[in-house]
Amino acid sequence: MRFDALPLAGPAPPPLPRVARRAVRRVDGATTFYEVPARTVIEPVRDLAELGLRHGVSPYRGCGHSCLYCSARPGHRALGLDGARDFGTSIVVKTDAARRLRAELAAPRWRGEMVGIGLSGDCYQQAEQTYRLMPGIVAALRDAGNPFQVLTKSPLVLRDAELLAEAAEVAEVQVRVSVGFVDDRLRRAVEPGAPPAQKRLELCAELGERGVACAVVMAPVLPCLTDSADQLRAVVRRVAETGAVAVTPVVLALPPGTREWYLGWLAAEHPGLVGRYEELYGQGPLAAESYRARVVAQVAELARLYGIGARRRAWRARRSADHQLSLM
Repeated sequence: MRFDALPLAGPAPPPLPRVARRAVRRVDGATTFYEVPARTVIEPVRDLAELGLRHGVSPYRGCGHSCLYCSARPGHRALGLDGARDFGTSIVVKTDAARRLRAELAAPRWRGEMVGIGLSGDCYQQAEQTYRLMPGIVAALRDAGNPFQVLTKSPLVLRDAELLAEAAEVAEVQVRVSVGFVDDRLRRAVEPGAPPAQKRLELCAELGERGVACAVVMAPVLPCLTDSADQLRAVVRRVAETGAVAVTPVVLALPPGTREWYLGWLAAEHPGLVGRYEELYGQGPLAAESYRARVVAQVAELARLYGIGARRRAWRARRSADHQLSLM
């Protein structure tokens, strides 16, 4: 039975979000899951040139990590949800994502480009423990021999380490773990549902030991909060200790929908920084180009000093992919 067909008891609730019109709803504690069929799975993405991505696959929209700065928050608006209030507690689940992905990978128009997984919500967030969508998604990409990157903060990715290693034999595969800073007090404020940075660093090291190439996305670098020379050095040094193959800095972006939510927090907790943010983000969602270039250059020099990626080998296939993809 669809949840919106249930009889009402008491006063009428607020209007249902648009996503509910084609969804089945499950409620687990304070979180609502909207289970929907995927209209499409491989989607174009913007503003991820740092990671070399033009296409993404996101089995979940919304994320239990509830990061204040997440640039995927505005996507909830199109679903009739609130990107501020609902992003961490109203999760859209594409229950047939793996089946749909196999069909799209087999389509003649698809050219086998690099795909990023988990751009509109961590693909290994807590919901994945229940829905287990990622094994099917990774298997589809493995069978197609299609290169991909997994972006996550969650140790749950270790559950699929063997499957990821298999995929890495036929395509370029990399897990990118997000560690923007190592200040745990700040993490509790702006990443309330995410694991501590130390857990993520340990995750990166363990993936490497299991034969899965792991890089760190230093995201986001928060202006005036995590961008000092000492703070950048502390992150890069600890990344180097994990054996990560690369570290890529990504400065905080503030698109509409994220901007208001993050700056509201900033005004309440760090009012003296609001003026500086207005200067940096006065031209749009990205910080001033000169600022971003400085951060990228600092991190690149630190990575060189600590030897990150110095022994990285170029990827090469170790076996052939099975291109006979099933549509089911």
